[in-house]
Amino acid sequence: MLRPLNDNVVIELIEVERKTSSGILLSGNSGYAQAYSEGIVLAVGEGKIYENGLHTQMGVKANDKVLFNYYQDAMVHNNKKIVIIPVGSILAVVEEN
Repeated sequence: MLRPLNDNVVIELIEVERKTSSGILLSGNSGYAQAYSEGIVLAVGEGKIYENGLHTQMGVKANDKVLFNYYQDAMVHNNKKIVIIPVGSILAVVEEN
């Protein structure tokens, strides 16, 4: 398992179909298709450490489903497609009803 440092978060990507409202499928290479993505948080860092020793609140925890800005290439670790991003790139936690 990876342990992210500082305010970074390890996210396993969820494959989502990218389709416009008119039914056009967007390729993975289009800028629009990669503008955001969904994933499951696998691990969370301790938060940014300030000079006074305090940490930032992370706002997410392991197993949260999240939407996030996605502008980098994913990597494969333990057969999972993951990204490691700063917590500030997470846009929302998806709460299922």
